Amino acid sequence: MPASKNSRKAAAKGTTPGVAALKKTPGKKSVPVATPRRPGRPHVPLPVGERASVVFDSLHHEYPDAHCELDFKTPFQLLAATILSAQCTDKRVNMVTPELFRRYPDARALADASQDDVEAIIKTTGFYRNKAKNLIGMANALVDRYHGEVPRTMDELVTVPGAGRKTANVVLGNAFGIDVGVVVDTHVGRLSRLLGLTKEEDPVKVEQVLMRLFPRDHWTLLSHLLIFHGRRVCIARRPQCEHCVLHDICPSSLV
Repeated sequence: MPASKNSRKAAAKGTTPGVAALKKTPGKKSVPVATPRRPGRPHVPLPVGERASVVFDSLHHEYPDAHCELDFKTPFQLLAATILSAQCTDKRVNMVTPELFRRYPDARALADASQDDVEAIIKTTGFYRNKAKNLIGMANALVDRYHGEVPRTMDELVTVPGAGRKTANVVLGNAFGIDVGVVVDTHVGRLSRLLGLTKEEDPVKVEQVLMRLFPRDHWTLLSHLLIFHGRRVCIARRPQCEHCVLHDICPSSLV
């Protein structure tokens, strides 16, 4: 079948039809335009299992220092910081926690705190009333049930106020080195779909897929790698596909 008129034009210009980027013109809405492909760098249609392996290895090479970006020294501090990180950036949480931990260095101290005092300290993290309530409730639960210590199992952690499965995964994986699951935040979920690892939208279902695709000892680090990449290159509103180490295997790449 002869090539279409649009295809011949695209070929003459060195572009790939059907692959669109956004071109911004001052004072006008963004419009899709064809995006050039790098010569000799076609997409490789890998099976999802092989793609998962390449994703991990490539990102691990790109971000050898990937880690939890919440500052903490103890499991209690990480649990408190993770509760505060809901609907808030890690950078903002790290600005607030030094004063919180100076005033309330452990669960016993925080359990005796007043709601007003905790609210004043954490106010800039958003939803501060509910977070203060959860922090004090968390501290009381640790004192009453676990002698003031953070428990080391998923079943126990998820019973603590403010600590759902995602929070428990953060604490177990980073404070104790226990791989129980995969932390699925907005970056992990978004990149997992863009990379064609899953079509699921629900975080729990995304986690289940990732746990099947990756070895257990990769689970904690996998989250950090995807979060690092989502914050630095595969940014939601302005993905930098031209700088992405995964563009050759990514079904969503514009490069």
